[in-house]
Amino acid sequence: MKLTCTQSDLNSNLSLVSRAVPSRPNHPVLANVLLIADVENQRLELTGFDLSLGIRSNFPAVVETGGSFTLPAKLFNDIVSRLPDGNITIDDDEGEAIATLTSTSGRYQVRGMGGEEYPELPDVEGGEVVNLPPEALINGLRGTLFATSPDETKQVLTGVHLKVQKDGLEFAATDGHRLAIVKTESVAPEGESEVEEIEEIEEFEVTIPAKALREVERMIGMRQSSEAVALRFDEGQVIFELGEQCLTSRKLEGQYPAYGQLLPDKFTNQINVNRKEFLGAVERIAVLADQKNNILKCSIDSVNQEISLSVDAQDVGSGRESMAAQISADEPEEIAFNVKYLIEGLKAIPSASEISIQLNTATSPVVLNPLGGVKMTYLIMPVQLRN
Repeated sequence: MKLTCTQSDLNSNLSLVSRAVPSRPNHPVLANVLLIADVENQRLELTGFDLSLGIRSNFPAVVETGGSFTLPAKLFNDIVSRLPDGNITIDDDEGEAIATLTSTSGRYQVRGMGGEEYPELPDVEGGEVVNLPPEALINGLRGTLFATSPDETKQVLTGVHLKVQKDGLEFAATDGHRLAIVKTESVAPEGESEVEEIEEIEEFEVTIPAKALREVERMIGMRQSSEAVALRFDEGQVIFELGEQCLTSRKLEGQYPAYGQLLPDKFTNQINVNRKEFLGAVERIAVLADQKNNILKCSIDSVNQEISLSVDAQDVGSGRESMAAQISADEPEEIAFNVKYLIEGLKAIPSASEISIQLNTATSPVVLNPLGGVKMTYLIMPVQLRN
């Protein structure tokens, strides 16, 4: 294998696929990145894979001799990222497990392993394919990923539940304490764009690990393209295709909670407030809340049409802020929240200038919705106050 490519292309694509390389691999070859030089198409393909998450990317290169080889991801990345701009030549002598990297600044030799030892990424055969608008996908991920559980023992709660429906996509995530739901625009089957063709989509539900979806979000941000993202899926695997890049991930097994049943049918109280002002006040109050128990109290004054936020951290200090709001409420007069959950939910709906806060009692679910912009629902359970 012998090829020449630019440092910038190699560095950006290597950094991307290296994110799928495990820190503690089960097999030595999984600590490596797979390089495949394609003579016919004059391209270099890079792959990282941890047997659950795989990322593949390819880019133009001048390929003299085709072939495959694997190199230690961290070492390879560390060397390439520090090389100066310009061309890099990669050459592995046939029969030798060593690759030579030559740049304008010098020459490096790195010991690797043959490409035949690297496992193949899973493929999807005969599954459904839909094209997703990148903006809709980004909105769905930004509005739900933060609410997934970091606890690996909770299995399906560590991912985002995606429903592909005839009228669009629905994203949902919950960690057992809060719930975020985002509904986006319609999608079309592969090769179709007309609204009347939407009926051909077979409705499908899948739970995808948050780790994989964070990489999809990052890849879309790097592309800066309006080209649709193709989603392929079958019973065990999902594949996102973004131009010259693709990400494959296993599904999370298990029944996702029936989250729709958690949403109250109606509310007796509603508060409309400026999102930016409300978030600013919560973040300032949080400085004191962090010192104690992360609890913030919210007092509702429907007579004067204002809400007040307060924290009383024993032996540290206290804080209180008030702001105008449109309030239609009789009770409760006071409700408490985990300040971390409140801040994360407010930050997840940046497109709206105003939000509505709907509630029934001081101990029942509270729902936040943006007034305009992304169709998002954020449910948060209040903290029960002790007298």
